[in-house]
Amino acid sequence: MTTTPADDWSPADNPYAIAVSQSQLWRDVVRLTVVRMRDDDRRAGWLSSRQLDAHTLVMTLRQLLTAEQLEQAALEALSIDPAVGTALAAARKRFEDELPGIKHMRDALMHFDEWAQGTGLGPQKEARDAGIALRDIARDYWHFGYDPNAGSVSFGPYTIEIEVAERAATELCRAIYAAAHEVDKKNTAELRAKTIEALSGAGIYHNVPGALRVSPGNDLRIWLSFDLRADAAEKERRELSERIVRALTATGFHLESTNLAETLDSVERLVRGESL
Repeated sequence: MTTTPADDWSPADNPYAIAVSQSQLWRDVVRLTVVRMRDDDRRAGWLSSRQLDAHTLVMTLRQLLTAEQLEQAALEALSIDPAVGTALAAARKRFEDELPGIKHMRDALMHFDEWAQGTGLGPQKEARDAGIALRDIARDYWHFGYDPNAGSVSFGPYTIEIEVAERAATELCRAIYAAAHEVDKKNTAELRAKTIEALSGAGIYHNVPGALRVSPGNDLRIWLSFDLRADAAEKERRELSERIVRALTATGFHLESTNLAETLDSVERLVRGESL
């Protein structure tokens, strides 16, 4: 069951889930990129494929931090236990500690026009504030390259290892998923409570022998079904099914079945013993 019509979906409704899907996407881009960087070198124009992939790797790793930021914003907006956000922040710090300077590396690639002149933000601004000449700043934060022998990507004073990058991406992605799982658990508990409230308001008993079963939601879904082992007549099940569907649809629930092989309405599916 869901309270959102299938044709009215928007990513803005569940940004915490978008953070998960995006983190998984960019994690897989990291994995693919590292595989290519380990592979035989190829050429694309005058540059090697490995050097091109090094650029992709840095840009992609930064996307994982963006996904973490989105997850944190969603956790706060949904009033999830602060401990969840704290655990996610700790995972982000581990990621940044294992990949020192990854944000600055990405910024330099993205804003090469500024960094080539020594007018970039972050460490370049700090250098300007210290009175260092723009020409010297640009030189110190410019050289970028992948060393296949060391398995590392360097930019100015920063160096990351591709083996570490792959592991760090996987771990941060896993942490984002774990945080989102807490949101799912909260949403499921609220949905189950709302379901039971609607049923109770209609005088419908549940989770007793011979009555409607409401799943505990351990699989993050709420299922409704009849215990067909009971001796209730089909007529009684049909009458009760009609009451159940009326009560829930009046509350705004959208009833669905996993069995799409047959076109049946919700009442008929309950009568036949299917779960909704």
